[in-house]
Amino acid sequence: MHDLITPELKDVDLEVCRATESGMDKQQILSHMKDHNVQFLRLQFTDVTGINKNVEVPASQFQKALDGEIMFDGSSIEGFCRIEESDMLLKPDLSTYRIDPWVSVGSGGRGQGRVARVICDVFNPDETPFEGCPRATLKRACDDAAAMGYAMNAGPEAEFFLFMRGKDGEATTRTHDSAGYFDLAPIDLGEACRREIVVALEALGFEIEAAHHEVAAGQHEIDFKYGPALQCADQLTTFRFVVRRIARGMGLHATFMPKPLFGLNGSGMHVHQSLFKGEENAFYDKNGTHEGISDLMRHYVGGLLKHARGFCAITNPLVNSYKRLVPGYEAPTDLAWSMRNRSPLIRVPARRGLGTRCEVRMPDPSCNPYLAFAAMLASGLDGVRNKIEPPEPVAANVYTMSARERARLKIKSLPGNLGEAIALLEKDDVVKDALGPHITEQFILAKKIEWAEYICAVHPWEVEQYLTKY
Repeated sequence: MHDLITPELKDVDLEVCRATESGMDKQQILSHMKDHNVQFLRLQFTDVTGINKNVEVPASQFQKALDGEIMFDGSSIEGFCRIEESDMLLKPDLSTYRIDPWVSVGSGGRGQGRVARVICDVFNPDETPFEGCPRATLKRACDDAAAMGYAMNAGPEAEFFLFMRGKDGEATTRTHDSAGYFDLAPIDLGEACRREIVVALEALGFEIEAAHHEVAAGQHEIDFKYGPALQCADQLTTFRFVVRRIARGMGLHATFMPKPLFGLNGSGMHVHQSLFKGEENAFYDKNGTHEGISDLMRHYVGGLLKHARGFCAITNPLVNSYKRLVPGYEAPTDLAWSMRNRSPLIRVPARRGLGTRCEVRMPDPSCNPYLAFAAMLASGLDGVRNKIEPPEPVAANVYTMSARERARLKIKSLPGNLGEAIALLEKDDVVKDALGPHITEQFILAKKIEWAEYICAVHPWEVEQYLTKY
């Protein structure tokens, strides 16, 4: 079943989109939109929980939008502000200007012209940065790294499920295939959808490295090239929008929910990360004591392990996130690190030189990428500043260790649910400082409400187990 507005990808559209990759000033963008029949401009941002939001303006307002003069009601956005201080400004980052790689067609078949988007930072009416803007939070963390002489590169691997829609277009959890890891058509029925997603992403400036079926039926992964942390977070927000939009147009429902189905692997978002000093990878040292990694990288890993329990609520922000973080489904639950071994929380892939990096395996794709990257970067930098030594890397499979073995190696576990994760976040000053007081307060408040609603609800499992027994 198709929606009334369907993405239609055409080769000419891709060339139009790619023309925006070199970067333009305001006047060049205005001319480009006029030349290519752009009729609407989306001013995109995220709320505190990471949900994409936008204000869309018609051509008559393009100049005003690019000048950063469009206001919106911040009191209606999760975690932003109170109604008595609700006016907010959207200041566009011109380097993020892109044209959608599809032409929108209304229900009457009438063409609506092209739509462009630009990602924005949120400002107060007095032109000062709004402290509740997630994108600004990551910018501050990157500035902290820059003050130490470093820049963070990140490369996420965001998994998602493709499900069938019901007869009325509603989302279901019925998988549309029975394929497994790296399977291909005809078993993998998501192949055509993945290809459409890849075409759209490449049109928007992504460098796609791989696309494949994942472990669970209906589960997929599309990997794009690593890059500077802010650019990467911007790309993640775009990625989630494009995946859901393309799937909808093909009669499917895409979800980044961490654990939509009991008994199957959940969706993670492993985040590869490194620090660069100029053109050099600061994580690499050919004479390093641990197979070519530098002391700085070791300390960065030490900081991540120290604060992982504190930032878990940020990287794994849903009640459902903790249905994925359980033993038996390849998701990490123990605070350890390894060289290549995939069972601990942090893995160091084998590549060295410019490709030296650590892979943090706990995040899931429901997180706000701006806050998740900021929290992980701040934690790693705390390790660098204070030379936090991690324990020795673990070679054995952590999944199969007994509780006694983990205790002997002093391997702690991640929080078991969102309630525990919130409590640990409240105790971690490094993570809270990275988020800032406004976002910390609003995020914790939102998650406490979510957790309270969950534990008060009566779930089908309880009714099935107890209704006739007691």
